[in-house]
Amino acid sequence: MTSRLLMSYNAQTKRAGVPAREPDRVAGSTRATAILDHDDPRVGTLARRVESEATPRDALRSAHRIIARHVRPVYSVEDGRPVSRTLRLGRGSCSQRMAALEAVARAVRVRTRVRGLLVDGTYWYPRFPRLKPFVPEQVLLAWPEFRISGAWVPIGELFEAAAPASGGNSNDSGNSNSNSNSNSNSNGFTNKGGETLFDAVARTGVRWDACGTASAAACDLSAQVVADLGHFDDRDELFARHGQTLCWTARTLGEPVLGRWSAGATRPSA
Repeated sequence: MTSRLLMSYNAQTKRAGVPAREPDRVAGSTRATAILDHDDPRVGTLARRVESEATPRDALRSAHRIIARHVRPVYSVEDGRPVSRTLRLGRGSCSQRMAALEAVARAVRVRTRVRGLLVDGTYWYPRFPRLKPFVPEQVLLAWPEFRISGAWVPIGELFEAAAPASGGNSNDSGNSNSNSNSNSNSNGFTNKGGETLFDAVARTGVRWDACGTASAAACDLSAQVVADLGHFDDRDELFARHGQTLCWTARTLGEPVLGRWSAGATRPSA
């Protein structure tokens, strides 16, 4: 019941037959981009709140908790939105909140890159049970990776071996999963209810590859991947090359409603 009608034609044609880029050829960067505009004062203020943490990983964990607490999860469809605007609005999609974490990482001199994944649209059915015919057939996901201690750490592994999100010495010790207790389980991410994928990574490891060495607590979502588009220096490059999930018309008409519709809510918020 998924739909191709709302998907970007540009994206569909560009993705066909495009080989994935090898990870070792993508170095990432700490530079500011149109989306990851860490030269904006709002991003700089957030970066200063975490830069005194003991390690880069600790700084990113703290930044994640702050973003999870202060940027309300919504179903915004504009993946090209600058991080500074997301922080100003105080609300953002899962993708936009991940972009905010990337921008903070770059501001504290941690290199980032993204992996482009096409995810089966049916995976989002639990969130839109009455709108299944309008769910895109494929969803383009920019999955961040951070260069920490000489290795690339995907966001789904950022909290591995960490204390629960409600503990630790964060500059903002609020529980980032306060809305998820009744909507999640210890076995993985269910993609329904109040918990979003951005929030879930603080509770459970998330993998998009079937990996024999993965933690037993990790959530394996490899069955949802339609195609791996490879790695990119930043999400700006990914979207420039492959387009966003929805076409311009769908984004323009949908954003005023979806951009305020809280994740887990039954109707758009006022």
